[in-house]
Amino acid sequence: MLSSASSPTLTGAALDAALDDLSATGADFHRRGWSLGTSSNYSVLVGRDPLELMVTVSGKDKGRLGRGDYVRVGADGRPVEAGAPPSSAETMLHVVLARQPGVGAVLHTHSPAATLLSDHYAGQSVLRLEGYEMLKGLSGHSTHQATELTPIFENTQDIPSLALKVEERLNDADHPLQHGFLIRKHGLYAWGADIAEARRHIEVFEFLMECELRKLSLA
Repeated sequence: MLSSASSPTLTGAALDAALDDLSATGADFHRRGWSLGTSSNYSVLVGRDPLELMVTVSGKDKGRLGRGDYVRVGADGRPVEAGAPPSSAETMLHVVLARQPGVGAVLHTHSPAATLLSDHYAGQSVLRLEGYEMLKGLSGHSTHQATELTPIFENTQDIPSLALKVEERLNDADHPLQHGFLIRKHGLYAWGADIAEARRHIEVFEFLMECELRKLSLA
C-alpha cells in the first residue's frame, strides 16, 4: 500500500482538470489497445470526509471520454446525486482501493497481455515479476532486483464478493497488495497517489506483462 497522505477535496477547476486528465489517459490507453470498446474504468478521489469518487459512467467509449462521462459516488458505491447515470459495474473495487491511505486514483485496463497472463498463471494465483529494470517505475522499488508479486483473482459477476477479497488482501499483514492486481481473463487494476502515479504504474505493469508474454512465446 501507499503511505498515508492528506487528500484535499477536489472542486471547481481542479476537479475539471482531473477529469480532463482521466479522459486524456483513457484516450491514450485506447490508442495502445489497453481499453478497447467500452472496457475499462477509471476513478479519481474527490474527498475523504465523506469518501467520494468520480468514476466513469458505465458503457462509455474510453477513447472519447468527456467531463459528462463521470459520476460522483459515495462510500457505498452508489451515485451521490439522484437520477445520475450508473457508474461502472466494478465501482466497489474502486471504493475499496480508494479507502486506503494515499490512494488518489484507480485505473483498470483490459490489455491482451493482462488477459492472457492472468489465465496462464491462475493456478499459481500470482504473477511474479522480478529482475526487470522497469520495476523501478513502481513506487517503492529502488532496484531491478526487486520482486513484484501481483495477485490474480478469479473473475466473477459478484463484485461485492470480489471487493471483499481484494480488501482482505489489502489488509494482509504478510503479503499486502502493493500496486496492482489481475482478474483472470479480464484485466489489470493499478492505483497511485494521483492520476499521474496510477498511470505510470499501469504503464510499467503493461510493459512488464508484455515482456513476460513474449518470453513465453520464445520458450
